[in-house]
Amino acid sequence: MLKLLILVLVIAVAVYFTIRALQQDGAPTPKRRPRTRPPERVQGPDDDDDFLRDLDRRRKHPEDPDA
Repeated sequence: MLKLLILVLVIAVAVYFTIRALQQDGAPTPKRRPRTRPPERVQGPDDDDDFLRDLDRRRKHPEDPDA
């Protein structure tokens, strides 16, 4: 019984190392790039308070020559 347990253990270890060797495939592990901060949120014209205020002013006073 002990011989069978040792045989199974040896086979399990051999399979484990064989799979590990095949997974590595000799290729170097890719280096991780340093994390960079995400770019600042781009503010579009629909988020700009001055733009929205000017649109509201133009809508209320369409004959305004400045518009």
